[in-house]
This record gives sequence, structure tokens and C-alpha cells, in this order.
Amino acid sequence: MMRRREFIALLSAAAGARPLAARAQQVPVIGMLAFGSTGPLRQPGMMAALSENGYVEGRNLELDFRWGPPEQMPALAAELVRRKVAVIFAGGPPAVRAAMQATTIIPIVFGIGEDPIKEGLVANLSRPGGNVTGFTNFSNQLVAKRVDLLHQLVPTATQLGFLANSTNPNIEPDTADVRAAADALGLRLQLVTASSERELESAFDGIARQGIETLLVGVDPWFREQRQRIASLAARYRVPASYERRDFAEAGGLFSYGTDVAESQRQEGIYIARILRGAKPAELPVQQATKFEFIINLRTAKALGLTVPPTMLVVADQVIE
Repeated sequence: MMRRREFIALLSAAAGARPLAARAQQVPVIGMLAFGSTGPLRQPGMMAALSENGYVEGRNLELDFRWGPPEQMPALAAELVRRKVAVIFAGGPPAVRAAMQATTIIPIVFGIGEDPIKEGLVANLSRPGGNVTGFTNFSNQLVAKRVDLLHQLVPTATQLGFLANSTNPNIEPDTADVRAAADALGLRLQLVTASSERELESAFDGIARQGIETLLVGVDPWFREQRQRIASLAARYRVPASYERRDFAEAGGLFSYGTDVAESQRQEGIYIARILRGAKPAELPVQQATKFEFIINLRTAKALGLTVPPTMLVVADQVIE
């Protein structure tokens, strides 16, 4: 009798365990894929949007972070596919392309600064088709506006430097866009590259030696990691510089003009939540940034001996004093 009771107890325990195991398996995993040296961060806006839609990391959601140089993207994307993640969030065209090559089934939500059609990620913004959709914040496409603002601050400048990461896959199209913006204002463009801390020091030394009067800092994940160092170097060499995101201005950079980062992260999180609830990427139009912000660091401007025109102060979304 004891053996029979034990057997029945074991069966009951197993029956009770099955729903628990099933529930554990139902916790969706989001694969976070991006190129860079320190890995993608938990984006506050995205996490807030997911939480508002009922998905909380550690409770009913898991994030799996994968990062590395562009050449490692295919292998990293394949790892996420083998894990059978529910959604892949891909930051930047190299990550998106790698994810697209790795799967045509798992939904992919991208966050990029480029034109997704021009990059070959989707054929149509309103009907992306396939398993890919996402959000573009236009960071790489706002160079003309950043150059124009820099020219307004330093109207006597004749030379514009463009600081780019030589390892960034978009260096050629980005340089072409900056050159077009410089040509429109009659500025001579000098390309300066850096992909390490030592090269950053050399780059700014070269900027000083060449007499480059203003600087546009390119859109690049590694530059974001180095924003404090870049802003400090620009201050040390007394070169007015323009940046893509508010955290550069907050780190001491002269000014930034770009997308409202929190809003872009929020939209990405909303799309991921909708897909987790059953929406198909093909049915979700590619979202485009509609909120932009212009941040001026007045302390830095004064340290550089620049007078910020009142018209710029009026239109600025924030003035750091």
C-alpha cells in the first residue's frame, strides 16, 4: 500500500508541476542585439512602455543581451535564433541585417537613425512586410540641421571637421551627407577619424594643427560611450562642436540636436509589447520620429567665447546654464 500511495503522490506532484513548467516556458525572451564595445543598455523608455503594457523584466519577461563589433553580428543573431527568443530588438543597420539573415520567422523590431528603405531593411514604410518593422529616429539624417546650427553659432568659420568612427559601417554615406551640408554653406570639410581613446587624442590634436574651426561629431555607439571624453577634448582644444543627443550637451558639449531619445525608446517598447500580444510585424508601419530637441550648453558657449544668438536661445528646448 505504501508503494501505491507513493506512486499516486508522485503522479499528483508531476501533474501539479506541469502547469508551473508550462508557465515558466511561456515567459517571453527579448533578444537585444546591437554593435558596440560595452553592450546595449536597458533603455528606460522601452522598459517603461513594456511595463505599462504588462511586461516586467524578472516577473514575466526576460532580456538576453548580445553585442560586439559588426563582423560578429551574424553569429550573435544566430545564437538568439537558436534560443528561440520571442522578439529580436536590433539596434543599428548591421544588427538588423544580421537578424534578418538569421531568421524570417522571429519578429524583428529595429531602432535605427538611418532611412530603413535606403538601407534595404523594408520596401515600404506603411506596409513593411515580412518579419521586420521598427522605428527610425533620423539621427544620421539630421546632419544638415546640425551643421547649419553650428554655422549660426560660428558664422566666421570656413572649415568644418567631421569626427567619424573608422569602424562604423556607415562612415561613407554619413561623410557624403556631411560634405553635402558643408558644401551648401561654403565650408571646407575635413574628415577626422578615431576608433580608440588614443586615436581620439590624436584626432583632436590634428584638428588643432589643421586649424579646423568647428566640429561635427558623427552618430556612433562608441562615441556615445566616450561622450564625456569627447566633450572634454573639445573644451581643451577650444573647438565648438555639435552632437546628436542631449547626453553629449549634458556632458559638457556645446549643443545637441536630435530625436527625443526617451520618446523613440518608448515607441520601440510599445511595438515589442504589441508583437508579444500577437501583432504581426508586417501589419505594423515603420514609425518615424516626430519629436526633436535642441539643447544648448550656455556654460560651454561662454567658455569658448561664443555669443549665442537670442533667436537660438528662444527656440532651444533646454538651455544648460
